[in-house]
Amino acid sequence: MQTLEQKKQVVAEIKDDFSKAQSVTILQYRGLTVSEMTELRAKFRASGVKMKVLKNTLVKRAADDYGIAEIDQLMEGPTAWAFSLNDPVAAPKIVTEFIKDHPKLEIKGGILEKKVINVDGVKALANLPSREVLLAQVLAGMQAPLVGMANVLQGPLRKWVYVLEAVRKAKEQA
Repeated sequence: MQTLEQKKQVVAEIKDDFSKAQSVTILQYRGLTVSEMTELRAKFRASGVKMKVLKNTLVKRAADDYGIAEIDQLMEGPTAWAFSLNDPVAAPKIVTEFIKDHPKLEIKGGILEKKVINVDGVKALANLPSREVLLAQVLAGMQAPLVGMANVLQGPLRKWVYVLEAVRKAKEQA
């Protein structure tokens, strides 16, 4: 049994996890074997996701302290918490892929920017491209007009070179 001080420390750690996470995915893991949970944890670890199984009462206290409301409906039964530290879509992507092979794992909901989101919201996050892909798309979008402008500006210069080359060939033949 934990002492009051130990519980306060755990609540502080959970609150810290909430503050560092870009998103949180809340899972119902009942029915998974130990090896399946180990496999899931390994996938999370590889993607910078921290997974914890925590007491619901302590999470409720930490969520209230951190300013996350309406989390009560997601805290029935054994609950696992996946904190996406680097990329908000990392945990939702891993979970939706993992569920295809392990249907006993269920998504209860999630948290994004201190707001509770439902299962559909978590699945929508999973369908988004990763942060790196989004950055590449933004950079490509910014680069395209510049490349086009450079080509347009080079056009008259290219034509001038073609004219000079034609004059040179004409003088050689004359």
